[in-house]
Amino acid sequence: MRDNIELTVSDPSQMLPLRDWLRGQPGTDVAMTPGRPGQGELGTFDVLVVLASSAGVVEALRTLPEFFRSRRSGLRIEMTVRGERLVLEATNVDEVMPILERLLDE
Repeated sequence: MRDNIELTVSDPSQMLPLRDWLRGQPGTDVAMTPGRPGQGELGTFDVLVVLASSAGVVEALRTLPEFFRSRRSGLRIEMTVRGERLVLEATNVDEVMPILERLLDE
């Protein structure tokens, strides 16, 4: 089974580096698509769509703590996994990763 994970980044200048980072993971396809503005919003950021097997997605996303360490503090990645919205920050990576893994194991 292949999963489709959507990611947005709090700092738009980090979108391309994150895309390239995730593309470097084996078995992972990554595309950038325009985001859809929410109600009352005038604009939106691009969205990264990660497509891989559940195990491939987990392995790719497990590398995110390393990505965070190589960036400035305050970076936040919001993701939608099987309809669930998760926020990943350098300060909560250890708490969010087990939740993400459980979602992908279902």
